[in-house]
Amino acid sequence: MGRLEDEDPFGTARRKTPTAHEIGEALDALSVDELDDRIALLRHEIVRLEEARVLREATRKAADAFFRS
Repeated sequence: MGRLEDEDPFGTARRKTPTAHEIGEALDALSVDELDDRIALLRHEIVRLEEARVLREATRKAADAFFRS
């Protein structure tokens, strides 16, 4: 059995906050706070993806310019 602080009064394990969100995952059992956490996580990931895209685009433009000259 888990540690006492990891269990609720009914003896079931508490849900751990996920470090990732699976696209298409069922959302029915999530609380408002958990949904807010997922939204923040996904927004952070979108920013990270957009930054990576900008870097890739700059690399491609530099390569295009090099090979055109």
